Amino acid sequence: MLATGIRLPTQDEVKKLSMSDLAIAADLAYKFRERLRNYIQIDPYCLQDPFEENDDYNYSMVLDRQNPNRVVAIIASQKQSLPQLPWSMSLGERLIKVAASKDDAFTIKNELSPKATDNFYPYRRGGRRAGMIMFSFEVCGQKV
Repeated sequence: MLATGIRLPTQDEVKKLSMSDLAIAADLAYKFRERLRNYIQIDPYCLQDPFEENDDYNYSMVLDRQNPNRVVAIIASQKQSLPQLPWSMSLGERLIKVAASKDDAFTIKNELSPKATDNFYPYRRGGRRAGMIMFSFEVCGQKV
């Protein structure tokens, strides 16, 4: 389920998050990952970030409804048609999924995790890779 009434946070809004905001987002991300495992297989290793010039992904972010500046996850789903995930069941009442441009997703990813590569876990459905996901519990720290 994609949200339409909530906007993506700006880079400055993410930059101003407190340590407790980051801790809450990390806890929400951990719980989200556990619910997602009912519907997808998440590989145990990270791959290079998906933001290539001619990539084949649609980008979205999972945000906290209580404070939409808290980014819980960034998702890069392959554009090819796959059966939709049961987002309402995966997100629960607290989280919301919002479509993002590649540039917006890249900007927010760099604010949350400034290391250059290997921030995203591949995920699979039916044995086929369906996309990549970065969880906020993997945040490396903000830029100085």
